[in-house]
Amino acid sequence: MTVPMADHEVRVERVADPGHEHVAALARLLPQLSSSAPTPDRSTLAHLCHPAGPVRLFAARLAPPAAAPPPPHRPAGPPPGDGPLVGFALLVVFSTLTGTRGLVEDVVVDEAARNHGVGTSLVEHLVQAARDEGCRTLDLTSRPSREAANRLYARCGFVRRDTNVWRHPLDPR
Repeated sequence: MTVPMADHEVRVERVADPGHEHVAALARLLPQLSSSAPTPDRSTLAHLCHPAGPVRLFAARLAPPAAAPPPPHRPAGPPPGDGPLVGFALLVVFSTLTGTRGLVEDVVVDEAARNHGVGTSLVEHLVQAARDEGCRTLDLTSRPSREAANRLYARCGFVRRDTNVWRHPLDPR
């Protein structure tokens, strides 16, 4: 996908009612994050994004700047907020005995849109959403090989913890 960058801004929106556009964008973007992750269908996304559930899905778009009026000789373009979906991220909010916590999952930005503020915008929205939800902390994990992502997280205020991450594989895939 070719993503136009000039004269566009990143807009992040919470996805409450996922549609076919979100499914199609995820089908394009998820392989850039994981070679084994299946693309969720619309029903799965709707269940994931249920307002009463713990998951908040955020999508990033490239959109024309809101302040830029259309040229007088051409009709206005798409309404504000429209533009290609170029990134997604999940915020999972949950309660523990020690307080409300947040977890960042599945941050993915289209390769063609990287280094243009999309990842920063997504992560900053997740941080603010976690604050708004009353989270005491916001955690994430990232493979060391994802050097650019790790630099992004550090720029956004995340600090590396001295801990072990343990996983018990439950799915025999």
